[in-house]
Amino acid sequence: MAGKVVKANLKMKLKGGQANAAPPVGSTLGQYGVNMMDFITPFNEQTKDQMGKNVTVHIAIYEDRSMSFRVVSAPADDLIRDALGIKKGSGKPNSEKITKKLTDTQLTEIAEIKAKDMNTDDIPAVKKMIAGTARSMGVEIA
Repeated sequence: MAGKVVKANLKMKLKGGQANAAPPVGSTLGQYGVNMMDFITPFNEQTKDQMGKNVTVHIAIYEDRSMSFRVVSAPADDLIRDALGIKKGSGKPNSEKITKKLTDTQLTEIAEIKAKDMNTDDIPAVKKMIAGTARSMGVEIA
């Protein structure tokens, strides 16, 4: 929104399609005098296909008490854990590896999801970033 002065930039982790006026949404937006329903309804509509999954939302609040927001997909480590069906990564990724391996197909799927949040549309480059995250979790690439 060109020309508007940004009063605050906020970042919240919410469950997709399940935002409501309770904290953290109500208390965070309320302190800036923003009508929270102007956020809750469009957010729930936009994220209904990600129902119950953790998503990050970036909110810009302007001086005139209007706002804009963008939804960022789930963190790469969450997507890797979901793909492998594991609860957590290795506590010692260099010496203790996770027994399940991430296939190239799974890696490509995750990279395509994350590409829209990155500053590139080069899928091979995004795959390298995701592979690095997987290695730091003790997950090997098959």
